[in-house]
Amino acid sequence: MPPMGLHQAIVIGGGIGGLSAALALHRQGIPVTVHERAASLEPVGAGLALAPNALRALDRLGVGHRLRALAAPHPAIGVRHPSGRWLARTSTAAVEAHFGDPIAAVPRADVIAALLDALPEGTVHTDSPATVIDPGDDRHPAVVRTADGDRSAGLVVAADGIRSATRGLLFPGHPGPRYSGFTTWRSIVTPDRRPTAAGEVWGRGRLAGIVPLADGRVYVYGAALSPAGARAAAGEHAELQRLFGDWCAPVPQLFSLAEPDRLLRNDVWELADPLPAHHHGRVALLGDAAHAMCPFLGQGACQAIEDAVVLASLLGPETADPAAALPTYSATRLPRTTAIVTASRRAGALIALHSPAATLLRTIALTLADLLPTRTLLRRSASIYDWRPPAPVRGA
Repeated sequence: MPPMGLHQAIVIGGGIGGLSAALALHRQGIPVTVHERAASLEPVGAGLALAPNALRALDRLGVGHRLRALAAPHPAIGVRHPSGRWLARTSTAAVEAHFGDPIAAVPRADVIAALLDALPEGTVHTDSPATVIDPGDDRHPAVVRTADGDRSAGLVVAADGIRSATRGLLFPGHPGPRYSGFTTWRSIVTPDRRPTAAGEVWGRGRLAGIVPLADGRVYVYGAALSPAGARAAAGEHAELQRLFGDWCAPVPQLFSLAEPDRLLRNDVWELADPLPAHHHGRVALLGDAAHAMCPFLGQGACQAIEDAVVLASLLGPETADPAAALPTYSATRLPRTTAIVTASRRAGALIALHSPAATLLRTIALTLADLLPTRTLLRRSASIYDWRPPAPVRGA
């Protein structure tokens, strides 16, 4: 007879990765509970770019259509010089024709709401920190300590972020996250006029991004080289104007609209050293806990959603023991996410260029690349965007 709790799953963390995992497991008929440390699931004021690979995963979860409907259409996306001159631009229609889906820009709040609404009431427990105290093995369930006592589970999904306490427990010899050299600012603002251009502006060691949303608001973000932990003595608005104030419109204007209490500044840390596995015992690591990456490919949340769908696809109500599927989860996800972490770091290295000679060469390279056929350029993203969810096990 299997141990009590073997077919129960516990998810630690109620962010996009944790909620995606909970919904994916629920769709597979596995009872699941989510424990979130924060007092509520009110999301931070930022946007997300859901690439075709993430949209297909969200289709598997049953919420892809809802999020596509909330995305704002854009005629083109690309990269500009701080003067405003386009360096490279791609039609969004070409992206959709090539990959079968667009890149859907939506507020993070909408993704959280879509996932939460699809879960049974009572699945998510907020103001409920949880800690793995025993990862379990093939003979014993894992044990998770909560405010209501210790709980046993056949599967624990640790989606507890870049500073994951679970990762530290499972792999105490791993060096942990490493500072990328970048800090970022993010906000959603409401301008008087909708920007006509979507995409990024690349300067010397910094960038700004403009993502119009469907409701007239705009997701604006910036990144710049900065020492870890540094903060602007004169305030973040003054720092943004110092960095971007002389850039092309509407970059400085959009940053000036950010409400101080809704302007997020975060240093960028990454798991530059891959973990030996994404699981140990009965515990699976997911999202930033497993493979935190730089944001320059826009794949952080997308990969967490992929993780959730892949993990759940290996499980089902007829699965004898969830732990038996975890080595396959690691073997499937570790090579892909390691490659994307590396590619994200390489993209960051291009943005980090700040000498006049290096940035001139980068500008020339981008301009020449823009002369290539669109299909040739899109093929460079195929290894990421062409991903499709695996077929779920019987019993889904």
